[in-house]
Amino acid sequence: MIKTLINACKTADLRKKLLYTIMIIIVFRIGSAIPVPFLNVDALKGLMGNVAEGGALLAYLDTLSGGAFAQATLFAMSISPYINASIIMQLMTVALPILENLQKEGEEGRKKLTAITRYVTIVLGLMQGTAYYMYLKNSSYAGKSIVKYTQGPEGIFVAIVIVLTFTAGTALMMWLGERVNENGIGNGVSILLFAGIVSRMPSLIVKLVAYVMLAVESPAEHGKYYGLVPLFIFIFLFMMWVIVFNNDAERRIPVQYAKRTVGRKIYAGQNSHIPLKIGLSGVMPIIFASSILSMPTLMNFFMKPTGTLKTILDAFSVNGWLYTILYFLLIIMFSYFYVSITYNPIEMANNLRQSNGAIPGIRPGKPTMDYFARVLSKVTFMGAMFLAFVAIFPILFGYFTGMSNLSLGGTSIIILVGVALETVKLMESQMMMRHYKGFLD
Repeated sequence: MIKTLINACKTADLRKKLLYTIMIIIVFRIGSAIPVPFLNVDALKGLMGNVAEGGALLAYLDTLSGGAFAQATLFAMSISPYINASIIMQLMTVALPILENLQKEGEEGRKKLTAITRYVTIVLGLMQGTAYYMYLKNSSYAGKSIVKYTQGPEGIFVAIVIVLTFTAGTALMMWLGERVNENGIGNGVSILLFAGIVSRMPSLIVKLVAYVMLAVESPAEHGKYYGLVPLFIFIFLFMMWVIVFNNDAERRIPVQYAKRTVGRKIYAGQNSHIPLKIGLSGVMPIIFASSILSMPTLMNFFMKPTGTLKTILDAFSVNGWLYTILYFLLIIMFSYFYVSITYNPIEMANNLRQSNGAIPGIRPGKPTMDYFARVLSKVTFMGAMFLAFVAIFPILFGYFTGMSNLSLGGTSIIILVGVALETVKLMESQMMMRHYKGFLD
């Protein structure tokens, strides 16, 4: 990876793209430090000091925003409204024939879908910003209100300014991501997510050092951290290796193409394969499952639950037993759902027959379709179990060791490794294209 970065810096146009991407990341980090007006910063810091334990939604948003959510800054909503809008549009494209036809119209249709996605992003950002404002308005710390003005005309004006600022930050992050797509390296949304997660690493290191200091100060009570901290680091590195291994794992379906005649030329048959990656659905099932399980936590944004309702919401917290079980099951369910709307065995069998190809030992038509369905089911199961393991293992580790406030999220690790691998492969392909010697050389 380091060698690829060095070689990319030696190429003039790739160096410009890298510098442009770095500039966008710097703008993103600056925006993550600009506070929203009319908020009591000291009270907010006290309230959100341990946001990771505030619930699945709070921890999820704070991780993706690189800590901006806990500080209620310009980019507090991060890029999550755009991600949710993209997911909604992807699902609606399958369900609505109008959107499906737009997708098939080529470049013009994709431009229209992109424009619709932007509008949906603004609406979701407005809704999410409103929910976050209500949470801050109804919260206090040490007797101090988070929002400075909440009553009368001033309160209405302050509410509008805060919500619109959050929404504007979402729109600006969406624009920054699109600029990276056009002039930088890699996928803009992924790069911003990567930058936000990496920015949380120093706080993770500080927490690990704090655990070691506890063990030094009182070995009798906290001596277990001498072993747990190295174990945490080992598990973190091991999970990264497993994700890299799974990212390259694939199931290859053998395909044999028949001899065909084109004009006066006869092309001999050839053997090939159709690669099906183990992680067909990527990180989408985890995002879906997190979004669904975060809905009960939204009640904390509008009210302070007590009694039975508080007990139920505690079970849905990020460290709750009910959350862990449902999280595991929803990841598996959404993995099958996402693959079912992305890969169609009937279409795959028809495309193979139209290209005069066949799977050895499998007859064309329905047998081929059934074969694709069986293989997809097995591959999806393996990928779903892997995702579920990566997602819930940090939760189980925190539950059994007591180190639950560490930001070792399965989603974060998958995003980190996936974006890094994708960006490096993209740079390698571009360097290979630029250094390729044609037949005239």
